[in-house]
Amino acid sequence: MPFAMLRFAPLAPRPPLPLLITGITGVAGYHALRYFLARYPGQVIGIRQEQDSRLSGPGVVACNAEDRDALARLFDRYGFAAVLDCAGNCALKACELDPALAWRLNVEGVENLLAQSVRVGARLVHLSCDLVFSGRKGEDYVETDPPDPVTVYGKTMVVGERAVLEADPQACILRISLPMGRSLNGHAGAIDWIASRFKKSRPATLYIDEIRTPTYVDCLNRVYEAVLASDLAGIYHAGGPRRLSLYEIAQIINRLGGYDPDCLFGIPRGHAGPIPPRAGKVCMNSDKLTQALGGNLFAPWPAEDRWVPTHRKWHYERPADEPRSPEFLDQVLARLPQNLSYA
Repeated sequence: MPFAMLRFAPLAPRPPLPLLITGITGVAGYHALRYFLARYPGQVIGIRQEQDSRLSGPGVVACNAEDRDALARLFDRYGFAAVLDCAGNCALKACELDPALAWRLNVEGVENLLAQSVRVGARLVHLSCDLVFSGRKGEDYVETDPPDPVTVYGKTMVVGERAVLEADPQACILRISLPMGRSLNGHAGAIDWIASRFKKSRPATLYIDEIRTPTYVDCLNRVYEAVLASDLAGIYHAGGPRRLSLYEIAQIINRLGGYDPDCLFGIPRGHAGPIPPRAGKVCMNSDKLTQALGGNLFAPWPAEDRWVPTHRKWHYERPADEPRSPEFLDQVLARLPQNLSYA
C-alpha cells in the first residue's frame, strides 16, 4: 500500500499528569521527552544521570535512577501520576564487559523506580526490547514466547521485566525494537551510528542475518501516549511492520543519505567476534498491541516500499529521480514523513 494512503488510530485520551520520563539521553527517551513537553508543557519532567550534562533546559532534572533517596525526593516534589521508563544501558559490548554496570542500570534502576511509582500509585509504562529473545525461533515472536537472550544486556532486561511484573501488576511493559530517530550525541542509535561511519568515509560492517522490526520514534511516541492513558497491563510487543536485517537498514541509510556505497560491508553474525554475541531473527508480532489500542499506530520503516532493498548491491543503485542527501535522510528516515499523516 502506498504510504500516503495509510491511516492511523486517533490520538489517545490525555495520560495521567504530571509525567516522569527516565532515560532521556537515549534515542527513545530523548524523543519522548520532546514529544510530551510539546503536548503538555509544564507537566513533564525528564531525568538524566547527574554526570551527563549533555541535555539541559526546561523539564530536565539531573537524578540518578540508582539513587533511591533522590528518586523519592523527586516523586515527593512533583507528585507524578505516571512514569514512562526509557532508561537502561543498551550498549551490547559495554554490558558484556561490565555485567555489574548492566545490572545496576537495567535492574537496580528499575527496582528503585518501582519503589517510588508503587508507593504513590503512579501509572508505569516500562520499555524493554526485542533482544530478550535469541532469534532461534525462526518466526515472529509473540508475548507468550519464553525469553532466551544471548547477551548480558538481554538477560538484565528480562530481570527488569520480571521485577515490574512482580511489583506492579497494573504496569505495562512495551518491548520495542530499534527506535529510528536522531540521537542526542549524534552517534548513538542505528541511524546516527551508521551514518556517522559513512560521513567520515569509514567502513561499516553490519549483519545480514540479525533481523529486527524498526519503528519511527514518532510512531512510538503516540504509542506511549495511548498506553499511558489506557489500563493495559502486562507485556506487549511494539515493533514495526517491516522486517529488516541490520545490513538492509545500513543499505537504506547509505543510499538515501547519498553516501559512498563502498563503505558498507555485510557479514553473517557467525563471523562476528565473541563479544558481544549476536541475536538472529528477533522480529516481534505486535498484533496484540494494535488490537488493544483499536487501530494501527505503526508506519513501516522506511515509509515507502521503493526504499526497501531488494538485493545485496541495492545501495549501489542511484536512480536519477530519487533525492539523496543527509537532509533527505532526516526527512524520511529519522522522522515520519510529513505526507504520512494521522487520521
